[in-house]
Amino acid sequence: MSVAIPSVPAYAELQVTTNFSFLRGASHAGELVARAKALGLNALAITDRNTLAGVVRAHAAAKAADLKLIVGARLDLQDAPSLLCLPTDRAAYGRLSALLSLGQRRAQKGQCTLYLDDVCAQEAGQGQNFIILAPADLNHSGGGGDQTGFTAKLRHIRHMLPKAAVYLAASP
Repeated sequence: MSVAIPSVPAYAELQVTTNFSFLRGASHAGELVARAKALGLNALAITDRNTLAGVVRAHAAAKAADLKLIVGARLDLQDAPSLLCLPTDRAAYGRLSALLSLGQRRAQKGQCTLYLDDVCAQEAGQGQNFIILAPADLNHSGGGGDQTGFTAKLRHIRHMLPKAAVYLAASP
């Protein structure tokens, strides 16, 4: 008699920050890739805050480890919830890079100032997958953050990015 062993579902961590996310991430990209491989993850997304700096080293490490790397960035917007932006091809990567350069040019060194209109303008959102991150103070059990305001922002983002793949992140 044989017993069927359930297969482990595919899993990829989609919000990983390297030491290039100052005061947020501490590990080097190579260390994160090695740990993801050791844990049996199918893929890893490097999404540093308002930068693509960590993906270059992560790419080399992921290639050596034979681990799928998902390239992206976390866009901390001034007027909307943060978005994970995951380009789907080289052209979309170029548009994300240009968007980040725009935000960095208008801010002080080491900072990035981006707005939702920047993400939506000039096809910057074309070829991107977006994951909307709920604010940390949003409390679904009542008495916490502004749930009605967040819901309105979600609708606005969806309206502003009608052709983009837009998802909402959930975490415990």
